[in-house]
Amino acid sequence: MDQTYKPTPSAPVVRLMVLETDKPHPDTYSMRGSFGRIVHEHFSKAGGAHHPPLGVETDQVFVVSEHGGRIPTVKEFDRFDGLLITGSVYDAHGNNQWILDLLELLKNLWIQRPDFHFLGVCFGHQLLARLLGGSVGPAPSQDWELGHCRINLTPVGQRLFRTRKDHVHLHQMHQDQVVLPPTAASAGPTMISPETEIACWGRTEHTPIQGLYIANRLFTTQAHLAFDKDMVKRQIQIRVDGGGIKDFEHANRAGETAHLEHDGVEVAKAILRLFVYDDDGMGFERS
Repeated sequence: MDQTYKPTPSAPVVRLMVLETDKPHPDTYSMRGSFGRIVHEHFSKAGGAHHPPLGVETDQVFVVSEHGGRIPTVKEFDRFDGLLITGSVYDAHGNNQWILDLLELLKNLWIQRPDFHFLGVCFGHQLLARLLGGSVGPAPSQDWELGHCRINLTPVGQRLFRTRKDHVHLHQMHQDQVVLPPTAASAGPTMISPETEIACWGRTEHTPIQGLYIANRLFTTQAHLAFDKDMVKRQIQIRVDGGGIKDFEHANRAGETAHLEHDGVEVAKAILRLFVYDDDGMGFERS
């Protein structure tokens, strides 16, 4: 288990299970470890910026069973406060057996653990939208959203990120997207009460649904939080080498933005506020 020690003996600790749905580029793995390890380091940094500081503990399971992974049991989540589903080269709208098995696990967890928190990044964002009855598929434009990107915030997004700015910047790497967002009606009464709001926190021209939010329950983001410039370039190269990205000029332009600063830590801090209130003095109401 990866663990960040508590800043003080009484400091709260957030415990996350990371469901790894892909493996990073070999060079990234040798330098930063698996996606679970990268998530751990990123959220530990965000926990240190929390008010008061939070400890973050993580464990991870690689869930792509057709490549040696496994789907955990509901019981394995007993000591965790939430889970995070990573990005992946796979299609969240696909019907690979491991994807169907993962959806069944998520459904059971959602119903059996009303106190549990569900987080998703890229593929994870799309899969959780599918879980709740949303539609996922290729972008209508059929092109990729790549590289450093401005995301325009909705009022919900401004409140979540404790900012009066109307945008954040994050790194993108996707062609698929949430085409139709889930609603309480699409999720059904066994999953969500009819009055529950599933809010969109951000939009771009390419992807109108950049993230979803249910108070005290769900936070997803289409964009990536923890990519550094080398990761951006390597992950783009994986997509190019695999034939997914065919517009080489677009890929090169995106790679040239890899060094630009982004707001990944601020987004991770907003995610941690699902678990523990952050009194940062911004004067925003608790979401």
